[in-house]
Amino acid sequence: MPPRALSRVRKLCLALPEAHEVEAWGEPTFRVRNKLFAMYADANNHHGGGRPAVWCKAAPVNQELLVRAAPERYFVPPYVGPSGWVGVYVDGSADWSELEDLLRDGYLLAAPPKLRALLDAPVSPGRKTRPLSRARKTR
Repeated sequence: MPPRALSRVRKLCLALPEAHEVEAWGEPTFRVRNKLFAMYADANNHHGGGRPAVWCKAAPVNQELLVRAAPERYFVPPYVGPSGWVGVYVDGSADWSELEDLLRDGYLLAAPPKLRALLDAPVSPGRKTRPLSRARKTR
């Protein structure tokens, strides 16, 4: 991934409450309270498969819908794919707004309830991103 794209991914991930970066498997990974929600896969690494990508934690149904709708942009990543993660190619014309939503959704799946609640706070006048709705538990 070009340094500029990696910088953008870092900026999106690290803007989330208590998100931090850890190098693992030779690649940057992004975590919340040490729970993985995103990983960068370099094109030149065996994880990247020849194209730079970001792997995002996702619900299995979202993975299936995205990969089926746009296989040129989304894929099932190795290792974590069976758990529902989705790979997003970031070469060419990546849709950064879509990627931001996927990263936030992955964060919400990994974050504890108190941190998820921080994303539900009203948007302040200077904030550019919208908060996501909290996932509701069913009984």
